[in-house]
Amino acid sequence: MPAGIQNLAIFGAAGAIGCALAPELVRRGIPFRAVGRRRQTLADAFGGMAGAEILDADLSDPEQADRAAQGVDTIVYAVGVPFTEFDKHPVLMRITLEAAARAGVARLMLVTGIYSYGVPRTPRVAETHPREPESHKGKCRKQQEDLVTEAHQHGGLRTMVVRLPDFYGPHTGRSLAARIFHSALEGKTATWLGPASTPHEFIFVPDAAPVLADLAGRQDCYGEAWNLGGVETIAGIDFVTRVYRAAGRDPNYRSMGRTMMRIEGAVSPTVKELVELLYLQETPVILDDRKLAATLGVLAKTSYDDGIRGTLEWMRAQ
Repeated sequence: MPAGIQNLAIFGAAGAIGCALAPELVRRGIPFRAVGRRRQTLADAFGGMAGAEILDADLSDPEQADRAAQGVDTIVYAVGVPFTEFDKHPVLMRITLEAAARAGVARLMLVTGIYSYGVPRTPRVAETHPREPESHKGKCRKQQEDLVTEAHQHGGLRTMVVRLPDFYGPHTGRSLAARIFHSALEGKTATWLGPASTPHEFIFVPDAAPVLADLAGRQDCYGEAWNLGGVETIAGIDFVTRVYRAAGRDPNYRSMGRTMMRIEGAVSPTVKELVELLYLQETPVILDDRKLAATLGVLAKTSYDDGIRGTLEWMRAQ
């Protein structure tokens, strides 16, 4: 067990990060509390795991957030919200930080994405890259990160920010990649947002679990931000092709550009919200995680072919 961690809580446990991290905590003998809105969903995911406590809580309610934070020394925060509700990110973060302070929590890790960086200025984006988001969603994520960083600077609660690229793998139901996998399995046409020839980066979510557990137990890693990138860059068309071929089908996809997204956004709230993030497909953020590798050593990363096969196997078993 990492030094200092006696009882950890995963806020937003039913998402991809929580579902990947929980088995790693069990493997390491770390008791954990799975916190989420729906008790049955939590019970289905974690009910049979050793050392797991299930707690349903609405983290927008300070009293329920207090209950979720009580009695733990470390919080891994991986709460997701719909694309149409990104304004909630800083609100929920503030409530959580205040609850953590009242409960005497020692450490908090925010697991987030790349939106706060804005348009990249360098081929690879290190933690020192300016955070100048132009999109509303990027600004919401930056506000969230700033709250976490400021909490550390004020003393008492030790915090860190961990940034990951797009997810694929088990339990990634809301991701761009998950829609491609579903389309391949169902024999439908997949939709790739933006140009399909630009490099992109995905992380196989189970690869993040040991890294997050290692970071959570390292006192010297708090007070900083950390990037964890994917195994390598891959063009969108290459990723789609590999998914379809692994599913036993011929590749079948369409690329949706800015104009078509605006048209479809008139009837689809989700597509409408994605238009402002199209720059990530046109000028992608590719994470530089050399700082993390220098701190933790070699970072084990699953190849795209192996990760795609594993994802399809998991989806078929559901």
